[in-house]
Amino acid sequence: MTTIEGSGSDPIRILLIEDNEANRRLMSDYLGYCGYEVFALAEGTQIAETLEQFRPQIILLDLKLPMIDGYVLLEQLQQRDDWKQIPTIVVSAYAFQRDQQRALDLGARRYLVKPIRLSQLTDVIREELGDPPD
Repeated sequence: MTTIEGSGSDPIRILLIEDNEANRRLMSDYLGYCGYEVFALAEGTQIAETLEQFRPQIILLDLKLPMIDGYVLLEQLQQRDDWKQIPTIVVSAYAFQRDQQRALDLGARRYLVKPIRLSQLTDVIREELGDPPD
């Protein structure tokens, strides 16, 4: 297994916010297997603290979350210059065009509709980080 490296020799850090345990575990395990360092949250109320401590290079965000929804989180990410620089990829079951457009208008870089192929997810991550897929 190879490690996907960011600056220096550290693996690229991905913050995954997904309330569905099976989806969260599947994506986290797969991305970890691909060499990424993944920090997974089941809900988004601790996003500020996690961003400060984990310092992700990319965020994977579900929209339908308990307590605080993904749209609110997208708005919060846009409120700080250092946070809005982090590419955010929405991974959601909301398939309507208006949901996709709303997320993109709020700063999401990409919008993937569940169910997704895991290889598609890693391709999009690489593209967003400036490393084209193999």
